[in-house]
Amino acid sequence: MPHFTIEYSANLDTRIDMAKVVEVVRKAAVETGIFPLGGIRVRAVRCEHYAIGDGNPEFAFLDMLLRLGEGRDLKTRKAAGEHVFRALSAYLDPVFADGLFALSFDMQINDKETSWKRNNIHEALKTATAHG
Repeated sequence: MPHFTIEYSANLDTRIDMAKVVEVVRKAAVETGIFPLGGIRVRAVRCEHYAIGDGNPEFAFLDMLLRLGEGRDLKTRKAAGEHVFRALSAYLDPVFADGLFALSFDMQINDKETSWKRNNIHEALKTATAHG
């Protein structure tokens, strides 16, 4: 259950293609090899109202949170997180070059005792893969 939630300042709309950002994150998550394909979710939430630093309206941010289930050791989580962050950061290099920008990424482990899920996508992907 790797769920990536991206919150971003509305002033990025004219500077980046958020659909491409979402795809960069999804692809990087797949490349790690540690997340079940059917569980990967990447979504972006535009923040219309925000304040950064001294309130300068030119400041921009993108904050990403990854929620995932238990079962992966710290070394594995760190390697995967670093891979995804590098891919996202590289894609956003032009935003850093063009203005004042804050990028952050945090990972949160969900307690399996208090996390409920229902998903038939895993089985559909297994079937699709098996039948080419």
